[in-house]
Amino acid sequence: MNMHDSPLHPEYRVDVAGTGFTVLDRIYADGNLFDEALGGSCGNVLVSLAMLHRHVAPVLALGDDDAGYRLIDEFEQAGATTRFISRRADLRSPVLAQELNTELGQHEFSFLCPETLEELPRYQPIGHAEVAPALNMLSRCSIFYADRLSDGILEAMKTASAAGAIIFFEPSDFKEGDHFDEAVQLATILKYSDDRLGARLADRLHKCVRIVTYGASGLEVRDGLGTTWCDAISAPTVLDTCGSGDMVSVGVIDWILANDFCTSSLKAADLLEGIVAGQRLAAENCAYAGARGLFKKRGAGFVREILNIRPRSANLGFTQPP
Repeated sequence: MNMHDSPLHPEYRVDVAGTGFTVLDRIYADGNLFDEALGGSCGNVLVSLAMLHRHVAPVLALGDDDAGYRLIDEFEQAGATTRFISRRADLRSPVLAQELNTELGQHEFSFLCPETLEELPRYQPIGHAEVAPALNMLSRCSIFYADRLSDGILEAMKTASAAGAIIFFEPSDFKEGDHFDEAVQLATILKYSDDRLGARLADRLHKCVRIVTYGASGLEVRDGLGTTWCDAISAPTVLDTCGSGDMVSVGVIDWILANDFCTSSLKAADLLEGIVAGQRLAAENCAYAGARGLFKKRGAGFVREILNIRPRSANLGFTQPP
């Protein structure tokens, strides 16, 4: 790393800063402990982009414990900047159990340890104490990613947005009055599951680009110009579908960075090729256990090859829905 790549240098610019659901996944395959790895949507997206040699800076609050050390170590091994991850003695780092049925290719998540039936520590969002040291960095990031909300996360989102960053907001759920409407107004890209949030967001008008996922069927990309449907890409083998949605997000964000899009000009059509790349990545990842099994088994170089494939068809495989 040269001087201009140092987070302390005034000209330093981060590709992706982010915060949200980041946990230590304990993966039980067919009842047996198979692996422990950094997980959660935010964790998966950020560490994957770091492994793809993007400059990534997570802003997180973790416990001063073994699980926190594991999470920070995995970020560091991927090449992410970890100086904005706070270690707090009053917290326990979050742990999530994933129980995988390899025969059916199905998984379930639980905050109960399947071995002891004890409650596992849960995720805690950042507050002002974690945001304050990161404000300068947040004003220099190209993309800000979040999948949860809190006062601190909204503060970070506003800082990045005011400086011109693309805001990629991927909520899994929301409660009325928890800053959701403010966050959506700041969002450049809003990605969500129709199954979870479609009915609740149907009557809300948003100016941002929306990526609406429909599970194994595919997804829609919407903006003020219309809606484009994209069929899912079939997985060659299905061992574990965990992380599929995260891989689509990785493909989109990587595509934005590769093409230097900015907030003022971003349209749904700009994202289509990146979405296809993310869907290819999601399909390949299904053949491996864990949210980033493809990275672990084949390496980041192979992942980069998948993302760099260019579709032969002029229409990229997209069809306009009726």
